[in-house]
Amino acid sequence: MDTEKFARSPLGELFIRLLAAGMESRFRYRFFDPVNILEGAADLAGQTVLEVGCGTGFFTLPAARLIGEAGRLVAMDVLSGSVELVSGKVRAAGLKNVRVVRGDALDSGLDAGSFDTVLLFGVVPAPMLPLQRLLPELHRLLKAGGSLAVWPPVPGWLPRAILRGGLFAFTAKKNGVHNFRRC
Repeated sequence: MDTEKFARSPLGELFIRLLAAGMESRFRYRFFDPVNILEGAADLAGQTVLEVGCGTGFFTLPAARLIGEAGRLVAMDVLSGSVELVSGKVRAAGLKNVRVVRGDALDSGLDAGSFDTVLLFGVVPAPMLPLQRLLPELHRLLKAGGSLAVWPPVPGWLPRAILRGGLFAFTAKKNGVHNFRRC
């Protein structure tokens, strides 16, 4: 599926507007505090972190603040509209440790072994991110011993599916975040 083409269609634009409204709603912030969820991942301070599917930036700005000036965050999304939106938020917040990029998580084009942690928050299950293709790419991007932090909207099957691939080992669950170490 050509996600960008769909996003520019009238139906796609409506879908994305509705999705963005839900992602930025007071309800979501109240019941899914991004800082609390991010604190369920490994200590992000000073790390080099990849956020897959930054969307509206719900996790991006809080993650950048937790990472601090000594680290850096690459926020990636497949949709150019999301990249523009989050880039504007990053500029408005004056954050210097964030780079927002348009990219496909299945073939990111990013350097191998360049991240301490990958955040996969709320983007799976998604039909455009099949795990059998996504996990090898995330494994490639992580440094040896790097962490994959997953906050799934449907938690039951996802951790087992990640372990089945043999690329990651489960380390802990905190604040609803499943943490894995690169094998």
